[in-house]
Amino acid sequence: MKIPKEIELILEELQEHSFEAFIVGGCVRDLLMGKAPKDWDVTTNARPEEIQKIFPDSFYANEFGTVGIKTDHAEKSLQVVETTTYRTESSYSDQRHPDSIKFATTLEEDLKRRDFTINALAMDKEGKVIDLFSGQEDLKKKIIRAVGDPQERFSEDALRMIRAIRFATVLEFEIEAATLEAIKKNAGLMEKISQERIRDELVKTISADQASRGVELLRETNLMPFVIPELLEGVDVGQNLHHIYTVWEHNVRALQYAADKQYSVAVRLASLLHDVGKPRSKRGEGKYSTFYGHDMIGAKMSIKILARLKFSKDLSEKITKLVRWHLFYYNVGEVTESSVRRLVANIGKENVEDLVKVREADRIGSGTPKAHPYKLRHLQFMIDKVARDPISPKMLKLNGNELMTLLGLPPGPKIGMILAALMEEVLDDPAKNTREFLENRSRELSTLSEKELTDLAQKGKSKLAEEEEKAIKKIKQKHYVE
Repeated sequence: MKIPKEIELILEELQEHSFEAFIVGGCVRDLLMGKAPKDWDVTTNARPEEIQKIFPDSFYANEFGTVGIKTDHAEKSLQVVETTTYRTESSYSDQRHPDSIKFATTLEEDLKRRDFTINALAMDKEGKVIDLFSGQEDLKKKIIRAVGDPQERFSEDALRMIRAIRFATVLEFEIEAATLEAIKKNAGLMEKISQERIRDELVKTISADQASRGVELLRETNLMPFVIPELLEGVDVGQNLHHIYTVWEHNVRALQYAADKQYSVAVRLASLLHDVGKPRSKRGEGKYSTFYGHDMIGAKMSIKILARLKFSKDLSEKITKLVRWHLFYYNVGEVTESSVRRLVANIGKENVEDLVKVREADRIGSGTPKAHPYKLRHLQFMIDKVARDPISPKMLKLNGNELMTLLGLPPGPKIGMILAALMEEVLDDPAKNTREFLENRSRELSTLSEKELTDLAQKGKSKLAEEEEKAIKKIKQKHYVE
């Protein structure tokens, strides 16, 4: 991986004006790991007003010494490059924001304030790495280690603890022992962190390939009570003869299945939360214990959880629906088309596919070897069948009422026969489904004898049944059902 030309030009321009300039933080880490950085950060000893003089097409509207330098690059991550003056930070009385920011004169002062060694790396235009805290060694060893004293780093900004979990999960690294111990010891500081910041870190964590490991780390480090404490109610809660795992294990395994399948954040969260209501609904112990109504209880709990974490209304409603209806009943030959229509109406046609994905995650999380059995495929066939517009005379650009007005005929069998005859022609040649053709052809058909019209109508009905059968067969083939 190379430093993009736009970044090089920013570094060169600052250096030509006698300032130091380096790329810093996550982009250096990603470059050293051979990954494409998601964003680029520059650090310099130039003050914000000096940066703006050098780059007129920039903006400065914060108290942290960061100037946004605009570029013409098509890639979003390079359209605005955040360029920040070296700085030091005072104490963090609220464990969220520094009480004051002071500009520093050296790169070392700036790097000392950063969270983890792998993020406290700088690189110059030529690709030389400035590594004052053995960050490259930790990258090689796949270790997340706080810069300096972890206790100090976490007391400055408590969110760094959940960031450590996120980095360990996304990068598949281990958290160094002293750093891990400091997280466990200082977990209580998280109560001062905003729900929005916690939500963003949670989403990044469960979006990782090893999402379940991140959730387990949140529990092991005592951070989960500040993220989704309701999930902890399922720890050590046994289930019945249909499950081989505890409620907690089951939910975490369901999440991991969704991650393995690269499903969306909505499906991952719904898979994690789908049985969150089980501990509160449990009756009895052992293999015959029950959890009646846990889907409804879980949906109510999910509404509160997602609202507390400030998720958007649309995403919250979608996840809550997936939790509420994940227990839908379906057995081939027992469930009618009308009951399938009711399910689609409850969950929303746009959410049906994701509901099936959550059901798959539920099955695998229960220890079932097959995620997508025949009856789930058959359900998808039924949903496609009832949700589509069937092939019928309603598809014609001319309806029965319009036909009666056109021909001056009263309601009766003749109108139905003309529509059937028209349908036969349109099925043979869809281009004929125009108002002009149908009106002209209707006038011609109305002059035929009763026998001639009956024969054409019968052909139309036979053609309609044949095409409808073909359409159903295609849907069956799509879902591999008989």
